[in-house]
Amino acid sequence: MRALLIVTAVVAVLLGNPAAATAAPAADPGPSGVDTAAVPEAARPHLALVTELTAQGCPELPPAWVVAQVQAESGWDPDLRTGTAAGLLQVSERTWVAAGGAPWPDAALTDPAGHLRVVVPWLCSTLRAAAGYLATTPKDVPVLDAMLVCHIAGCSRVTGSASGVPQAGEAGCSQACAAAVRRYLDAVHGFVAAYSGAPAVDDRAPAPRPPRKAAAPADPAAAPAPAWTGGATGCHEPDPVRSDGCLTGATRHGLDAVQDVFGPTIETVGCWDEHLQNPRSDHPKGKACDVFTGPAGEFAQGADLDEGWAVAHWLEHNADALKVEYLIWQGRYWDPSVRPDGSGWGRRYTGGGVYDTSDPTGGHYDHVHISFAE
Repeated sequence: MRALLIVTAVVAVLLGNPAAATAAPAADPGPSGVDTAAVPEAARPHLALVTELTAQGCPELPPAWVVAQVQAESGWDPDLRTGTAAGLLQVSERTWVAAGGAPWPDAALTDPAGHLRVVVPWLCSTLRAAAGYLATTPKDVPVLDAMLVCHIAGCSRVTGSASGVPQAGEAGCSQACAAAVRRYLDAVHGFVAAYSGAPAVDDRAPAPRPPRKAAAPADPAAAPAPAWTGGATGCHEPDPVRSDGCLTGATRHGLDAVQDVFGPTIETVGCWDEHLQNPRSDHPKGKACDVFTGPAGEFAQGADLDEGWAVAHWLEHNADALKVEYLIWQGRYWDPSVRPDGSGWGRRYTGGGVYDTSDPTGGHYDHVHISFAE
């Protein structure tokens, strides 16, 4: 979510009190799992709110993790600004607005209670997105650590690295970047242990692997999609894969519908992207998602190919309900107004002079591209 400069600055904040990371375990955690006596004095007035926000809206997010993450991000200084990030949890204006805050200047940004009410639910959405991703693409990283990587360095560093925690050279992360992420995780683990008495998490331990992918529905009509009725919204919904991205309402609704039906068969998903190679793309507008039923960069074969066709035909069948503008799959382009060109589904995809259609990704042989109408 932030550049290396900000990652490094945040690490400097969290290393400012190294004793906190190695403090003795809390002796008497309360009902929230947080020992009031062990946390920084500045955090104590806000423990009840943190507990309320997590218990009511995100029970899978331990309050101690929120307290530890704020300590690592800002040392509980609500006025801290680091580059383009600000507040207790050091978010950018774009993330703040996507999370439901008002464009800056917004008084809630530097008000601890207001900041927590906006950003803790955003952390929860990131945690759940990470859990969904790891359920279909298992990696050796606990989901809470994947949430931390998303927050400090962007979710592409989770999806683009072998373990979910980037090493130098992975997912565009330099040696300095990888080291900063590692220090950040270690510090949050230390704070969690100090504030709750829990052992620090070892993110090198393998995560449980889910069973093999389940079969997609044989009959697309057997799983009708809920209709999108929200109209044009602009790119304001959070992208569940990239914390620095956004989606339109129709796109987020459509993605959720696809994942509800085909979740176990989906290898990975990508939606918002700058797409500098094609500024006309729907991806930077938050209007498109790519659904991979097999490995990226490889021609889909066997079950992966069958599952991709199941997704494409289900979207075709539910195009009106989901406001599907067009689909691209297996070198073919389909939209509701296009008739088959004599060679089958849709018509031949040309790549628009931008993409190499002989390439697995450029020709959309490894993923189904979905564009949604506003």
